[in-house]
Amino acid sequence: MAYLLVLAFLLVAQAHGAPKEYSQQGGALLDSLKLQVGLLTNETENYSPQVQPPGTNRRIPQSIIIGVRKGGTRALLEMLDIHPEIVVATTEVHFFDWDENYSKGFKWYKNMMPFSYENQITVEKTPGYFTSSLAPERIHEMNSSIKLLLILRDPTERVISDYTQVYYNRLENRKPVQVIEEIVIRNGALNTKYKAIQRSLYDVHMENWLKYFSLDQIHIVDGDTLIRDPLPELQKVEKFLNLRPRIMSSNFYFNQTKGFYCIRSDGRERCLHESKGRPHPMVNSTVLEQLQAYFKDHNQNFYRMVNRSFDWH
Repeated sequence: MAYLLVLAFLLVAQAHGAPKEYSQQGGALLDSLKLQVGLLTNETENYSPQVQPPGTNRRIPQSIIIGVRKGGTRALLEMLDIHPEIVVATTEVHFFDWDENYSKGFKWYKNMMPFSYENQITVEKTPGYFTSSLAPERIHEMNSSIKLLLILRDPTERVISDYTQVYYNRLENRKPVQVIEEIVIRNGALNTKYKAIQRSLYDVHMENWLKYFSLDQIHIVDGDTLIRDPLPELQKVEKFLNLRPRIMSSNFYFNQTKGFYCIRSDGRERCLHESKGRPHPMVNSTVLEQLQAYFKDHNQNFYRMVNRSFDWH
């Protein structure tokens, strides 16, 4: 109770323009107190203050959504949050792929998790983990038996989605933009060093994960199917996590305006952030064919690695 009173005082002081020297001295304390009551959030989303319910604790995740970027990780996390036995970390923690966070230690990581009951599974998601060379070993060191969720989509579509996100971000920040063809093609050839293309080499990244985890610890969610028909994919995740089936078709409804499924649970309806589902640019057909040809062998290799095929070009 005492730290809540101090927090309230600091927030009021901030709002009324405390002296600079006071703000500097109180900043660290304010952040610490915010962390204790769950007020620290990311820059794009707002979450309710979280006070510890009786009988709960912050726990290291029992499952992590490791990626892939622009594969549907946010949709997967939001949809899993429907399940009463799942609690989700609402921010991307970037603990295992960012050295500056990893150096803060596992205690810091645990403090970034939500409060949960003993019968609940804590799930964290950071899409950057899948393509990180450091994350597999670091996660294995924390928990060698952890269950990992990997959501993938057609690698060519993922490249275009990756480009689209950066394109809109640059527009919003009034930075210069390029059409996708100017980035993907350099000197008449495919720019294979383009980060978005590198992220879609699923076999290259999967090889690193299979050095530390067995295939039965990694459940692959079909991101293309999740968009079209969420329930079957989520039922597979429930089974993988040994959860009772609690997610139902009534938890989803198709939003004609947005063009994808939204969520209905706990008497309320919600859709993903407006930044999700943005229209992709028209891409030159020759460029598309070059991307698809480049990914073909990588896709086939990935299918062999995971003993499963996907409907990718």
